[in-house]
Amino acid sequence: MRVEIFDHMDQCTESEVQHLLPLVSAQRRDQALRYKHLHGRFCCLKSWMMLKGLLEQNGYNQTDLDLFLYNPQGKPYLANGPYFSISHCKAGIAVAVDDQPIGIDIESIRHADHELITRTMNADEQQHIHSDRDFTRFWTRKEAVVKAQGTGIESFEQLQNLFSGSDDHEGMRPGKIETIENENYIYSIAYGK
Repeated sequence: MRVEIFDHMDQCTESEVQHLLPLVSAQRRDQALRYKHLHGRFCCLKSWMMLKGLLEQNGYNQTDLDLFLYNPQGKPYLANGPYFSISHCKAGIAVAVDDQPIGIDIESIRHADHELITRTMNADEQQHIHSDRDFTRFWTRKEAVVKAQGTGIESFEQLQNLFSGSDDHEGMRPGKIETIENENYIYSIAYGK
């Protein structure tokens, strides 16, 4: 497993976007230009460059990355490459690559009101949420798992039950979840069997 985190978001400038545009595949360039805001365009381009670097470290070349395919739930994958996951937030970008399903989620410390907590967390988790940081920690873990599963978030019920014994997706859960905290963000990685 290889993970790269980028958190120098002061580099998110129009000139950097213009610098990155010719360096990416046509598919990624088109996708980046669909974002209305500079932040989305920058993260789309920078995450592709990060993924490219990780793949090159593992012996893959440019043509392996030229075209993303998408599963029915919209998760991107490479026809001839390893598994990967990409996430970004206001505070950073996270990319993970592995030879088995992997999911990564990075989030700025985010405020969650009572309604969001009760809709996305089971009763046990709710008892452990005393701060925005606690909520963000649980959220990134859940998001990383559904990314590793390749499903994405299907419903609030799915999120509530993800770590409870009643989870329908129990057999698809990764073996490990790691959570790393920074002052400005938290990220979690779900991987392994």
